[in-house]
Amino acid sequence: MGFILNPLYNIVSGIMIGFHKLLSPIFGFNSGVTWSLSIMGLVMLIRTILIPLFVKQIKSQRAMTALQPQIKAIQAKYKDDRQKQSEEMMKIYKEHKTNPLASCFPILAQAPVMFSLFTVLNGIAKNKPHGFMKGEYLTSAAQAKFFGSPISETFLGSDKLTVKIVTVILILLMSATTFTTQKQLMTKGMPKMDSSNNMMLQQQKIMLYVFPLIFAISGVNFPVGVLIYWSTTNLWTWGQQFYVIKRNPTPGSPAYEELQRKRAHKAKLEGREIAPEGTAPIEAPKVEGQRQQPKKAKKKKK
Repeated sequence: MGFILNPLYNIVSGIMIGFHKLLSPIFGFNSGVTWSLSIMGLVMLIRTILIPLFVKQIKSQRAMTALQPQIKAIQAKYKDDRQKQSEEMMKIYKEHKTNPLASCFPILAQAPVMFSLFTVLNGIAKNKPHGFMKGEYLTSAAQAKFFGSPISETFLGSDKLTVKIVTVILILLMSATTFTTQKQLMTKGMPKMDSSNNMMLQQQKIMLYVFPLIFAISGVNFPVGVLIYWSTTNLWTWGQQFYVIKRNPTPGSPAYEELQRKRAHKAKLEGREIAPEGTAPIEAPKVEGQRQQPKKAKKKKK
């Protein structure tokens, strides 16, 4: 497994050290602020790289929404034959080049990064180098603290009260941001759907409740640095999703209806008519007053 994992360790540790070199002249070589911001920099770089995958996720979700009537028809037609039902659904997904699991892709894509970061930070606590995290950087990272808690410590692996408090706060933040991000998508970013036998809605509900629970339970084993990573990436996801929902909402969603109302109100104030979707706005006809020419008075004949 070394030939697979070692490049990942090099990438993760290399990015962290790169940000550390940029920030150490400002905050100090051994500063916990420097190392914490280096982890956040890792998040921003990874999430920037994953933007195309995020766009693909949004497109897939919207394609799934459009396919719901066909999916319900298949479920009704083959309600007694689950195998045939699955085969017909797979045909539709393949035909429209979509996947019901596409919403999980960004999280799955980050899993190798999180595992590598977990290993690198555990190596710091055990004085075991991974990737480029060795020598003076390994020693410096071992001394770095986030609000008084070493970034390599875990809730279960430390008896220090400071570590317990910091990890609990970060675990709660990580779980809360996971929940609110998914809740935001379901309440504002998805069209209103019939909840009965709706695969997409059921999948979203599972993600709403199961993922935060998984993070809350497993978080006690995460080093502080990994908790910083996930809390930061969740905040990034929330902001990115908020922007998309507000600026380019899914047709039929509450956010889309709200945007249409705002556009209609703005058009009314500007004296425009709302054109059909995808066409240019129609300008309302302007009535311009024509200047009346003065009439010449008729001269009386003598």
